[in-house]
Amino acid sequence: MPVMATELRRQLASLVVVRGSGHGSDGQRRYPRWELSNEQLRELLAQGVGGVILLGGSAAELRLRTEQLQRWAGGPLLLCADVEEGVGQRFEGASWLVPPLSLGRLHRSEPERAEALAERYGHCTGRQARLLGLNWVLGPVCDVNNNPANPVINVRAWGENPETAGSLAAAFVRGCQAEGVLACAKHFPGHGDTSSDSHLELPLLAHSRARLESVELPPFRAAIAAGVASVMTAHLQLPALDSQHPATLSPAVLTQLLRRDLGFSGLVVTDALVMEAISAHHGAAEAAVLAFAAGADLILMPADAEAAIDGLLEALETGRLSHARVAESLERRSRALANCTPSSEVPASSPLDDLEQLVSPDEQGLCRELLTLTLVSPAAPAALAAGPGVNLIRLDTQLQAPQLPAMAPALLRPAALGYAATVIDGRSPSPWSGKPEAPLAVERLASGPVLLQLFVRGNPFRGSAGGDEPWPAVIRQLLALQRLAGLAVYGNPYLWEQLQPLLPADLPAAYSPGQMPQAQAVLLEQLGLKAAALEGGFTD
Repeated sequence: MPVMATELRRQLASLVVVRGSGHGSDGQRRYPRWELSNEQLRELLAQGVGGVILLGGSAAELRLRTEQLQRWAGGPLLLCADVEEGVGQRFEGASWLVPPLSLGRLHRSEPERAEALAERYGHCTGRQARLLGLNWVLGPVCDVNNNPANPVINVRAWGENPETAGSLAAAFVRGCQAEGVLACAKHFPGHGDTSSDSHLELPLLAHSRARLESVELPPFRAAIAAGVASVMTAHLQLPALDSQHPATLSPAVLTQLLRRDLGFSGLVVTDALVMEAISAHHGAAEAAVLAFAAGADLILMPADAEAAIDGLLEALETGRLSHARVAESLERRSRALANCTPSSEVPASSPLDDLEQLVSPDEQGLCRELLTLTLVSPAAPAALAAGPGVNLIRLDTQLQAPQLPAMAPALLRPAALGYAATVIDGRSPSPWSGKPEAPLAVERLASGPVLLQLFVRGNPFRGSAGGDEPWPAVIRQLLALQRLAGLAVYGNPYLWEQLQPLLPADLPAAYSPGQMPQAQAVLLEQLGLKAAALEGGFTD
């Protein structure tokens, strides 16, 4: 390949972001379908690939990993992660905070307090990301979750109305970027009012431009006004704006609406192009070219990175893309990196030396304050009666379940009271009887009272926010059998609001928006279940 073509290819490669594991060895990859091997990463970074999105591993592993990737790279790297709920959501040992929607609900009664907490949330996320080697946080979610059945946004949103979502997202941006880390407003122009998951299919948002202006766009305007460094596209079909292309591939959405109408001058990054909403309709090369031609600067997770880079180069050589357009994206990337705190300014004492220093006392206090503020329960719930009984846990269908480790309070505290755990997840036999009026197959459970713990929320790839399961009928069934001893709901506020009116006033019950062990500890404490001996530090 001629020298000029080689240099052009390196420049185009710098606009591609690939997926890697936060773990150091290939054998530890959680999602090998999407996470490149070390050999592939080294080769692509040597070719000039300019960014890596990471998932999995501990905080200590992440620090080692980001240092390793920087060594492998031929130039400055964008290193990012989907840490919408704090760095500890993805990397154990850092702060895992309550989902953003819980602050959106606090905003109804205490807007100033909610905004101050959202800014502290951003500081916490940005600071810990920076200390571990990340310079780009893929948040805040600026979608307005005005559809309770939304299977993929749900509690990830900062609000259920445009004003709340915008004010809290902007506060997060200010906090995060004050730490020298880029933030990213997503998913433009708004994924909140959808009933399908773009990881699995292409959702349709059939709203008019006037409706988009009044509901979907205001949070993005607020984030842009706050100086957000980047905006991520949504894989949505919006006929009012473009009848042919999804938003990620649409010049009408990315160039006309985002750049010209909203005046955004920062980085535009696609959502992952490997998602079915795009990959089911376009090959890796064509998807990358269409997205870039539409106005994207960075190509995130193409199905085949080599093919995407080759496709961009061919499009440049044949005139489908212009050199001026490429130069604009390279300049935006360079400007964004210049706004990050250089690694030389990170304190010499690495979190690897003393991981206790990673989470500051203020951040520990923030985590506890958020969990306490967002807990919902009757004024004085009764304490859970002693067993023997059944601790029936419905766990979100996921490949990994970091919210329920072996030492989780949701397992250990009921066990100490005589409740043996039965966990229902995607790998479990069906718990259903087939009877609409009595859907739970109670004959498959041990005898005695039942503590029902529901870990349900909207999650990518799940395809549902939990409303497709007959939990109201289960509550009525267990009450009729006089077997319901208590209820704990973690995650979805809409499920709690559906079930709570069915409960007797004296039944031990509570809701937490968080699903992590710390949320379980706070909720179960409210029901009279004290810390178990083997539980560890989940009360911090």
